[in-house]
Parts: sequence; C-alpha cells; structure tokens
Amino acid sequence: MKKIEKKYRILVLGASGYLGSSIYKELCSYFNTYGTYFSAKKEYEKNKHFFHYNVEEDDLYKILEVTNPDIIISALRGNFHAQTIAHGHLTEYALEHNSKIIFMSSANAFDAYSKYPSYETDKTLSHSIYGHFKIKIENMLMRMPKRQYVILRLPMVFGNNCPRISEMKQLISEKESVEIFPNLIMNVTLDKKVTQQIHYIINRNKSGVFHLGSTDLVHHDEFIKELTSHLFTNKVSFKNVYTTNDDRYLAVLPKYNLLPKHLQITSYKVLEELKK
Repeated sequence: MKKIEKKYRILVLGASGYLGSSIYKELCSYFNTYGTYFSAKKEYEKNKHFFHYNVEEDDLYKILEVTNPDIIISALRGNFHAQTIAHGHLTEYALEHNSKIIFMSSANAFDAYSKYPSYETDKTLSHSIYGHFKIKIENMLMRMPKRQYVILRLPMVFGNNCPRISEMKQLISEKESVEIFPNLIMNVTLDKKVTQQIHYIINRNKSGVFHLGSTDLVHHDEFIKELTSHLFTNKVSFKNVYTTNDDRYLAVLPKYNLLPKHLQITSYKVLEELKK
C-alpha cells in the first residue's frame, strides 16, 4: 500500500544553488515548498515561492514568519560565520515552532581521520576550516531533540551539470590539467539520488544522522579517469597530487541508518548515470 504523503510546508535555504535547486525540484510537486535565492534571476523574482536571502545581511526570521515551515532544509553556501549565526536562529525557530531541520553536512567532518572510512556514529574531527564549520553546525543541531534534526553527511556529489564536471570542462577546453589524487580513497553519489533520499526521509519522518555516500569505495584518480574518458572526446591531461605517501580515506559509509535498497547507490552506478 502506497504511503500517503503529508502536505508539509518546506523551506529550502539555498534553493538557487546546485544541490538546493535539485532538492526544490524534487519536492515542489509533492509538498508546499518554498526556497531562497541569492543571485538575482528573473525566474526567482517572479516566483512567489522564492525569497531573496543574503546570509550576511538579511534577517532570516522574516522569511520564516512568512513561510511558517514544518521542515527547513539547509543547503546554504557562503560566509561560514554568517551561516553559523543563521543556523543559530534556525534552531531557535525550530525549537519554538516544533519544526525539523535537515542539514547538508559533509565527509569533511571526518577529514582528520585518514586511515579508515567513517560511519554515522563515529566521532567527528577535522583539520580543515570547512570541516570545522560543518561540525559546529552539527553540534548545534544535536543539542535539539533528535526528532527535530536530520544531518546528511555527503561525499563528492556528481551530476550532469555539477560544478565539478563544469570545472573539468573548463580546464580541458583551456588545455589545462585536471587534478587527481591517487592516494585518496573516497565514495561518491549522484545529485538525483540525494534528492530521492531526502524525499524518503521526509515522507517516512526519519531523523538523526545519515551517510548518503555510495556503499562502496573508489580511488579518486581511477574514478575521475574513467569519468573523463566517457564524457570528453578531447585528450585529457592529469596532474597527480600527493598529499600523503599512504592511502588516505575521505568516505562516509552508511551502516546504521540504512535506506531501502532502491535508494542506495554504488560508484559504478554513479558512473553509469553520468555516461548517459
């Protein structure tokens, strides 16, 4: 029997960005979905479900009061300090209105651990500014009741129009080298798989921490070489980047909060989808 979807009011912060726009498109036909945009585009200005929001200057409360969301999905980008303040306001709002926050985190929350992949219950530790920022927001959310937050840790996200592939196209067109990391062991995912997983998490009222990476691991250099061999007819030159002499892991593997089989993905499947 098909589960009937509750008509939630959803606000996607960063809905004009790469991943945010994919999330908005996935959800808008099923839920009462709103979004924020930063760069002025006519398609957003005319859409009454979109609100202009500059994380460094604007008051988020005004948008929250107008949209009155049951679920807030944070796919924001920009100044880390400003984002931290904004997420502080979000948690205050969520606690007061019994809303749920879905936060797009990153494998970088574990980038200090290089000798093994990371699972949902592992302690976070990062050497990078980006990783520190993600951990700070995660800790803020984890002080809320578990039913009110979802933390989604993502590996490298690929898709037909993703920034990584666009950057590769630019480099190849300019006859520049594409950087590859031979010692980096990672996992990957697809933008459309992430949006389907989020849809499921919302529909089934899931909460807690989820690792949305592929269920297997792959070397960065092998993955990028295979990807470019199918996407580009031009000869591609590569630049090997060694950050360590040993293999280094940057992977978020799902183990405890496993999603149904049809919502799991492998690195092979990611490549197959990108070749289409």
